[in-house]
Amino acid sequence: MSTRGAPGIRGRLGELCYSSGLLHSLQRVRAWWQRDLRILAYHRVMPLPDPSTYEFDLELISTPPAEFREQMMRIKRYFRPMRLTDVVAALDAGEALPPDTVAVTFDDGYDDNYRIAAPILDELGVPATFFVSTGHLDSGRPYAYDWLVHMILLTASQRLVLPELGIDVPLPRERALRRRIAGNVLLRMKWLDAFGQTAMIERLEAEWNMPSASARPVDCRPMTWAQAREMEAAGLEFGSHGVHHRMLARLPVDDMEREVRESKATLDRELRNPAVLMSYPVGGDRAYNDAVIAATRNAGFQLACSYICGTNAEPSENRYALHRLPVESNMGPGWFAAMLALPQLMSYPTAPHQSTGPTVQTCSP
Repeated sequence: MSTRGAPGIRGRLGELCYSSGLLHSLQRVRAWWQRDLRILAYHRVMPLPDPSTYEFDLELISTPPAEFREQMMRIKRYFRPMRLTDVVAALDAGEALPPDTVAVTFDDGYDDNYRIAAPILDELGVPATFFVSTGHLDSGRPYAYDWLVHMILLTASQRLVLPELGIDVPLPRERALRRRIAGNVLLRMKWLDAFGQTAMIERLEAEWNMPSASARPVDCRPMTWAQAREMEAAGLEFGSHGVHHRMLARLPVDDMEREVRESKATLDRELRNPAVLMSYPVGGDRAYNDAVIAATRNAGFQLACSYICGTNAEPSENRYALHRLPVESNMGPGWFAAMLALPQLMSYPTAPHQSTGPTVQTCSP
């Protein structure tokens, strides 16, 4: 079962390349003339739930556990998995990265990263970087965008009225139709400034009596700092995904700089290794800009990832805006393998909008 329906032409072509048996040969040929850094982007790893009963954003589920294990086994067998901190060290030394270098990254910091993904990574010896929103690990509160979807799915209200977005629509009984409405809200709200997004969500919480502050839902909770420390001790690494998962470029400059500095200070306090890696929350072309990059560099981060699709032919030239390859739940083994081997052909095209993660992602199908 996929949360996204059948794959399109890229997925079908990827499966065809995979089944032909030629994929690894094509990858080796490609490695001779192009040594680009591939960075995979995940959010959640968990069993795919029943959409008719699941109460949160299905689009944040990147892959189920068995498929994640297969993906990591493929990376271990055919590629060169590498820590992003080792990428930093190579860039600082002016060294070329090995051919077929792949870095595995996660955004947000959901607790299934600890419960499900980390044990698989540890078992297979694949390094990974987890970009966490520190305020959510501090508070245990659910992530705002996911909570917004939850409220739209479950509210008893018969209408969704969002004057901030020019939305006033009836809420149907069917959950699938409500999911469609929620996806549209997530897309359109990216045009609001970050505090406007927060105010809109908090207003709905009050009007519908669905406060996230007192919610501790099992299906939408961040990992704890104790879990993060355990993961770090096992060799996994952590970076910043902001404090409150706000779009940094949509904040006033002073607030943006504070968000960047405070996320690093918290990571440095809670974990053993200094935080030198950043992933911009949301991560599309409206989520960060030159001021955000400058603040990231000035705070002491040495590398940063966007959520714009692509690989990085010269990572030293965009080390504060590295592109990534999102992994999504409708990617079968063939499509995933083909995306890694031939990313320019098999990954999603870049579109001029941004993402909460996959829901309205920069790399949308």
